[in-house]
Amino acid sequence: MLEGYRIEGRRAAEIAASVERAVGDGELEPGQLLPPMRELAVTLGVNPNTVAAAYRILRERGVIETAGRRGSRVRPKPATTGRESIRVDVPEGVRDVATGNPDPMLLPSLAKAFAAAAEQNDRAPVMYGDEAVDPELARIARAALDADGVPDGPIAVTSGSLDMIERVLAAHLKPGDAVAVEDPGWGSLLDLVPAVGLRTAPVGVDDEGPLPDDVRRALEAGARALIVTDRAQNPTGAVVSAARARALQSVLKDHPDVLLIEDDHGHGIVDLPLHALAGVTRSWAFVRSAAKAYGPDLRLAVFTGDAVTVDRVRGRQRLGPGWVSRIGQRALARLWADGAVDPKAVAAAYAARRDALIAALAERGITAHGRSGLNVWIPVPDETGAVARLLHAGWAVAPGARFRMSAPPGIRITIATLGADEIAPLADAVAKAVGSAPPRGYV
Repeated sequence: MLEGYRIEGRRAAEIAASVERAVGDGELEPGQLLPPMRELAVTLGVNPNTVAAAYRILRERGVIETAGRRGSRVRPKPATTGRESIRVDVPEGVRDVATGNPDPMLLPSLAKAFAAAAEQNDRAPVMYGDEAVDPELARIARAALDADGVPDGPIAVTSGSLDMIERVLAAHLKPGDAVAVEDPGWGSLLDLVPAVGLRTAPVGVDDEGPLPDDVRRALEAGARALIVTDRAQNPTGAVVSAARARALQSVLKDHPDVLLIEDDHGHGIVDLPLHALAGVTRSWAFVRSAAKAYGPDLRLAVFTGDAVTVDRVRGRQRLGPGWVSRIGQRALARLWADGAVDPKAVAAAYAARRDALIAALAERGITAHGRSGLNVWIPVPDETGAVARLLHAGWAVAPGARFRMSAPPGIRITIATLGADEIAPLADAVAKAVGSAPPRGYV
């Protein structure tokens, strides 16, 4: 069954470590069936409860999955083989359009905002027991959320969107629960869900967001949570339209106990309107990160949600990091108050690059997607071949495998720093690498 690999250990932690080590080393492959618990207990000379505890540890870590009488298997995408490892090494002289980073030239200067925040801290240092959220940041954030139609709720701050998502999932779900996620979707999120012991339930995406029928099927099959990217979806650039928001809310009304998490990481770089879904389910959270518009190293996101969810996250946060630096919060509040970023200008700059590349690809018979944000998603018949041929032509693109589960293959190109003189050569290279095959969907 294990093709020669021998699981070892006498305690549950030792047995779990033996399996996880083998998965990480490639000795146990994704999909490989593990021995039944009683059989392994006899082999190791331990109580079956010890093996059961070991398998439970592995499930909670996202290493294996159990399907009742069909047994336990190594996960198809185990947490020990993160998607960040699915990347292209960029040789010298090759143009890197795979990073997903914003254009540094479109990021604001942070010096004055942080200097002012530091001076404020000198006058009134933040101490243990003080409020975790800067009042001015909360006021500005709440006003912006109100203007965008996000339901009322308390404000909290985390170290980025992914930190918030992990905390909210932990506040509501238990190991083994299923989470409906976009496919293709954010690679780090697709790694995070199994890493915290949860299961992913993929839902297709088109240019208007998650497909309602796919969401309905996932929720009817038992998914306990749904995560939606409202704008600048990574990697497809999808934006939830008004019609799609109504359709998704209609689905969610039939599942009021589902946890809804919305990620509006495109805030500040997208000029298309927000159509929030929040307010239909009892438990919900809505997050806005400062990363794309103000700089990834800020590591700061503001979120709101129902009172119970926010209180649970704040309570657990107090027992760990305590709070996110108030100096950073004050700096962001000043950046927001001073209008350090002009969202319309930034969105227009990115749109010009995206639209130019998509149009150039269309002229060459290649279908591409990208309504908003930093990226263009291109369905391809042969992902590995396309990536290799583009690298040989001098272009490093992101393999679609980093962003998908059951969705067809594709490649992601980050347009953030593309120059006008690079559009045609890149489109030529993609057309040659992909071929002008009939357009394919990506859902």
